[in-house]
Amino acid sequence: MSRDLVLHDWLVAAIAMAAGLAAGLLLRAVLRWLGKHASRTAWTGDDVIVDALRTLVPWAAVIGGAAAAASALPLTTRVTGLVNQSLTALLILIATVTAARVVAGLVQSLAQARTGVAGSASIFVNITRVVVLTMGVLVALETVGVSIAPLLTALGVGGLAVALALQDTLANLFAGVHILASKTVQPGDYIRLSSGEEGYVVDINWRNTVVRNLSNNLVIIPNGRLARTNMTNFTQPEQKLSLLVQAGVGYDSDLEHVERVTLDVVDSVMADVSGGVADHEGAVRFHTFADSRINFTVILGVGEFSDQYRIKHEFIKRLHERFRAEGIAIPAPTRTVSVQPWGSSLLPQQRDASASVPAER
Repeated sequence: MSRDLVLHDWLVAAIAMAAGLAAGLLLRAVLRWLGKHASRTAWTGDDVIVDALRTLVPWAAVIGGAAAAASALPLTTRVTGLVNQSLTALLILIATVTAARVVAGLVQSLAQARTGVAGSASIFVNITRVVVLTMGVLVALETVGVSIAPLLTALGVGGLAVALALQDTLANLFAGVHILASKTVQPGDYIRLSSGEEGYVVDINWRNTVVRNLSNNLVIIPNGRLARTNMTNFTQPEQKLSLLVQAGVGYDSDLEHVERVTLDVVDSVMADVSGGVADHEGAVRFHTFADSRINFTVILGVGEFSDQYRIKHEFIKRLHERFRAEGIAIPAPTRTVSVQPWGSSLLPQQRDASASVPAER
């Protein structure tokens, strides 16, 4: 310290701190006003940026006021350097947290825009956040005079031990990255595994894939298992599906009339029922002479996998009602069984053999 502190020094430092606080509050209010306008736009990226700036900009103003106050005080060169380094490192950490929030939010927004659903692929979000935070911490340590070269060396050596200890975790991590990068499965897809699990993909995180089935329960599947198993994706490459419904009519039915009536019902269901494909061209295919009826398959279109239950429900009701109105019979399975006396069922040589066998005593 080159001279003693006087009242004027304290007043200047207090004014600088007060100015920094006032600027921070004012900037926060301005950014809050900008946030309200950003929420009205269709793009979610501006919401993320404004929300992050609401943390960075006020703190930057406060730190600037603190730096101005420190420069107004007659401090020694060493103390001034320590104060400046500390304030700079604090600003870097705040900027790092803000940058991590912005980048993670933009990645989340991009993932939702590409999948078209409100799901998330948090594995990319978490990886991005960790990378940005790690870089910011290393820069802050370098700013305050801590050499990061030995730290990086220690992390490299320790990373081998960690990789051996966390083989399953790392396998699931890279399997999740591979699944998303190859676009095999995306959040919002409806999948079915060969082991029987099925549902909508809610999230793919660093370890598990979360699937919500139609009963609204969550199924947790490790990423490594998902990458190895056989799987059917009912959303890709196209979300629309063909629905096959089996039916049958009696042998005395006019099959041309049955086909026309069935196609009329298909067209009405496709046009009226939610989940139907309006431009779908229905089809009827007769295929089997069964015991008591002629069986056929009706091909309908559905918008997505879960719509098939509603479509099938309405189609069967309407087809049954229309068949009754048109006089088309849907016979129940019947079978005629002929019963003959035991003796008459034996061949002549069998009857002779049975007659020659002596009776047991």
